[in-house]
Amino acid sequence: MMRWSLTLMMVTWLLPIMAQNRIVGKTFASRSEVLAQNGMVATCQPLASNAALDILKKGGNAIDAAIAANAMLGLVEPHNCGIGGDLFAIVWDAKSKKLYGLNASGRSPRDLNATYFRERNMEYVPFSGPLSISVPGCVDGWAMLHKRFGKMALAQILDPAILYAKNGFPVTEVIAAEMESSVGSRDERPEFRETYMPGGKIPQKGEIFTNANLASVYEQIASGGRDAFYQGKIASTIAGYIQDNGGFISEEDLANHTSDWVEPVSTNYRGYDVWELPPNGQGIAALQMLNILEGYDIASMGFGSAEYLHVLTEAKKLAFEDRARFYADMTFNDIPVQELISKPYAEKRRALIDPDRAAAHYPAGEIERGNTTYLTVADKEGNMVSLIQSNYAGFGSGMCPPGLGFVLQNRGSMFNVKDPRHFNYLEPEKRPFHTIIPAFITKEGQPYVSFGLMGGAMQPQGHAQIVVNLIDFGMDLQEAGDAPRMRHTGSSQPMGSEMNDGGILNLENGFDYEVIRDLMLKGHTVQFSVGSYGGYEAIKWDAENKVYYGATESRKDGQAVGF
Repeated sequence: MMRWSLTLMMVTWLLPIMAQNRIVGKTFASRSEVLAQNGMVATCQPLASNAALDILKKGGNAIDAAIAANAMLGLVEPHNCGIGGDLFAIVWDAKSKKLYGLNASGRSPRDLNATYFRERNMEYVPFSGPLSISVPGCVDGWAMLHKRFGKMALAQILDPAILYAKNGFPVTEVIAAEMESSVGSRDERPEFRETYMPGGKIPQKGEIFTNANLASVYEQIASGGRDAFYQGKIASTIAGYIQDNGGFISEEDLANHTSDWVEPVSTNYRGYDVWELPPNGQGIAALQMLNILEGYDIASMGFGSAEYLHVLTEAKKLAFEDRARFYADMTFNDIPVQELISKPYAEKRRALIDPDRAAAHYPAGEIERGNTTYLTVADKEGNMVSLIQSNYAGFGSGMCPPGLGFVLQNRGSMFNVKDPRHFNYLEPEKRPFHTIIPAFITKEGQPYVSFGLMGGAMQPQGHAQIVVNLIDFGMDLQEAGDAPRMRHTGSSQPMGSEMNDGGILNLENGFDYEVIRDLMLKGHTVQFSVGSYGGYEAIKWDAENKVYYGATESRKDGQAVGF
């Protein structure tokens, strides 16, 4: 009880002064939505937002601007994203009036399998270092998007990022803090120090950071396209560096990489179609959560109520049990996606929830038959892009190929190497389970909201909360992102442990003392934690007035801009 009491005291003491004195009267909104007619950009860093906006103003479309923003974010937010990582996107094409999904995630090396780890008595893939690396898919993702939908020359699209990489930029506040906290043991590698620790330390807020090596790589991609990255000098440098350090990525692995156009999948939530991409990502967990929540009168429960937070948490637990069992590379597995996101299946899962008591554990369903950046862009033709891109952990694997100016992702650490029956078991040329997920909402076949939310396992939990905030609680686009969030973490603890089997319910500032107390009485272990609640950006299309609304939350350095 003492532990709970201290937690309650801490949460209550840290409750924020909400924005009720704003003239528009929105309880949680930190600022107004941004409105514009000709185009809108929302990213988590102002230089990236403005680079994309400049592309739109110069005649580029939303796809061109999204690539420009992503290239800039790889420079200014290097711990979270960059060309050493993977990419997923959902595109609304105004011409065909259709959504398109892109899976630009890379695969495991051809010459690596689980036997390597078993022979060395290794139960897990290391979280960083050369064995954690899968082929980076970002640049091929840019090429696929540009070839199918792009309008402006790639050299012009990458030019803003190239100039800032050469001339430098001031590091922003949140990014500086995240970079500092992400270093860990990565600074033991000289190539990492050379790239990200000029003068022997991570750049601090306001300091000017340059990356001439990344500028050079961007210039090579601008002139030579995706082949300049996956073949030739850049590819040989990556492969040689990884293999010299005990890894397996080869020039052939890089040359053979391909991205895939995939069909987005959806569920209808109270008249709105919410879209995600199918596995190997975790997007359908958000759809499973929403299907379960649709069976409750959420609006009458009220935002921030113990009743709502309880069913939201239990819905998350149910969806994540299936996530752990089923979500993986669909090329290697027969994954029952349509059954998992069906309404009848949600009804069966919902029946397991006790309205008065938190469950210690749910079984995965019986089916018959992880750091990131997000951005969204819309243009005057009506095209919209929901794009997410990541190195996975902060600074990924920590491996920086010499002279290239970027770090390689550690997404391969997600593979299972213990259980050959597991869907995510490591096999050659297999895509690992992925946490990064873009999202989109349509209404009666027309675009409504393009949005995303960063942060590993927080992402589907955040997606569900954003949708509920917009649809059930009637919040505007900005308030829906600024409103306090829950984040459920953890798995079952050993019997006799002091910890509750049902994991930890982390609550952000802004929830009432009485609510926290009632959740504890239902059996939830509640904690306060700083950060890790995601980073949200969104664009909404107002079809009646022909206006875009943009929002980006106060938890990041971001900015929504339009014209």
